Amino acid sequence: MPEFTVETEGKTAVVDITDRVEDALPADAEGVCTVFVRHTTAGIVVNEHEHRLLGDLADALDTLVPDEGWSHDALDGNADSHVRAMLVGASETIPVEDGELQLGRWQSILFVECDGPRTRTVDVRLH
Repeated sequence: MPEFTVETEGKTAVVDITDRVEDALPADAEGVCTVFVRHTTAGIVVNEHEHRLLGDLADALDTLVPDEGWSHDALDGNADSHVRAMLVGASETIPVEDGELQLGRWQSILFVECDGPRTRTVDVRLH
């Protein structure tokens, strides 16, 4: 199964991984592609890659889920990151035709870091 790593710098970060996902597909790929992150404090979304919107997403996650006050924090101090990642989701499925992702004009595949900085693994699977 093709995979690649994503390195993030901040606690909350959004990285466009569209080109890396498409590069992981065979040139003649047909079907659907599932992009999955194997971590409980990161996620994958499809949306517009516009720097203000990416900042808005990070700010919204920080606003919706406060840093402190969670029971899980007694274990490892990052419950907020787990809850944020649950809201985002761990995968997306995109149609593929002739080796190309069939995304809309403004759609990109975005990796969302909720507990960085870290190095994460993203899986790409064709069905």
